Amino acid sequence: MLARHHDDDDGDDDDEGSGDLTASSAEFTHATRVVKRLLPDQAGALKLARRYGRALVCVRYRHDTTGRHRYTTVELIVDDAPITPRGHPTDTVAVRIDPDQPTLRSRAYARGAKWDAASGLWLMPRCLAKELRLTRRIVKVLP
Repeated sequence: MLARHHDDDDGDDDDEGSGDLTASSAEFTHATRVVKRLLPDQAGALKLARRYGRALVCVRYRHDTTGRHRYTTVELIVDDAPITPRGHPTDTVAVRIDPDQPTLRSRAYARGAKWDAASGLWLMPRCLAKELRLTRRIVKVLP
């Protein structure tokens, strides 16, 4: 069950907008259901849109399983960063596999990886490196 904690206990039973909900996210979503989802420019979300500005994505009204409590939740943008593409799965990458790992080297070779003696690296498609869990060992991407 969700618990409300009040910072000041002045005897008021007014808990409109005061207190902090304490529950794990999983507990909260299982203990409630969404009854309404509003965009920032819709009635019922305007006050929160003024409060959170352009960071507001949507407002959700939830009811607990008993139907006696309503919770208002907001979805906010907290970070905005460009996505750095990792490349296509068929791109050839150079991977470092240590000489003291013969089993891993054998698995890579059996799946089609090629040893490049000049660089001392294994050449393979990015998807194979991912499948063998070698993505952290990728040294460079080849054209």
